[in-house]
Formats: sequence, C-alpha cells, structure tokens
Amino acid sequence: MPGAGKTTVGRQLARHMQRCFIDADHEIEARTGVRIPHIFDIEGEQGFRDREAKVIAELAARSDQVVATGGGAVLRPENRAVLRQGGTVIYLNVAPSLLYERTRQDPNRPLLQVDDPRKKLEDLFAQRDPLYREVADIVVTSLGGSIGQLVKQVEKQLQKQCAA
Repeated sequence: MPGAGKTTVGRQLARHMQRCFIDADHEIEARTGVRIPHIFDIEGEQGFRDREAKVIAELAARSDQVVATGGGAVLRPENRAVLRQGGTVIYLNVAPSLLYERTRQDPNRPLLQVDDPRKKLEDLFAQRDPLYREVADIVVTSLGGSIGQLVKQVEKQLQKQCAA
C-alpha cells in the first residue's frame, strides 16, 4: 500500500542483513529518467504496470537483496507468482487511516490525486489486502510506531521463519 513504509523499512532491513536494497519504483524512475507520476500521465496506469512487471521479474531473479515493490505490484497474478518464487515476501499491513496520514501531503502518489484520497486508500486496501496475504510469507502489522520498531518486528518474524 502507498505509505506503508516499504522503502524505509526495506532500506533499514537490508542494512541490518548486510544486503543490497533496491526499490522497484526507484529502479523504474532510473530507467526511464522520469518520476512515476509522469509515467502515469503519459502511459497511464497500464503502461506503468507493464514497466513494473518487467522490473519485478528482473529483481526477483537476483539473490541476496531486499526489494521494496510498489503498492500495486500484487495486482497482477504474474507479479505475485514471481514474488513467491523469488524469496521471502513480507507484507507491511497498515490501516488505511494511517496510510492516509502518511500520504495526504505527497504529490508523488498518482492514484491518490483524487477528490477523496481517504476513500481511495480504503478501496485500494480492500482490493489489495487479500492479494498481499496470498503472496506473503510474513505479515507484519504496523500500528504507527517508529520505523525502528517495525524493522525489529520484521527481523523477529524472519528469525522465526528461519528457525522453523
């Protein structure tokens, strides 16, 4: 979901695990030379999702890295399949009300540039939450604490999974 903390948590997790961190959205921007809202303006959501699927497939084929995907990456079945095969998938579950607080001032969220962004987030959450749960190996619920606390929760769940 937009504003869940995927990039921030992913970056810190990668540092703790001594792995490379890659943000799929930043990778798309680096390859195209433009910001994601511009891609949405020119190519629409479909064009962006096509680019996203290609990047996710390439990133999932690599190892020893932490990857943050865009919030809508789970919409395509092929992305979910690639993510499941590519490694451990962590879903940062954040309530729509908290997502709204985190994203309401961010102009770089093209899907939220609507009359009622709070309603849009609720709709996105209802659509995407079951898809995230379908693909996730680990679900970590964020209640709005610090990023450090969230990273510790993720690390604890990863350790449990490795011990199992």
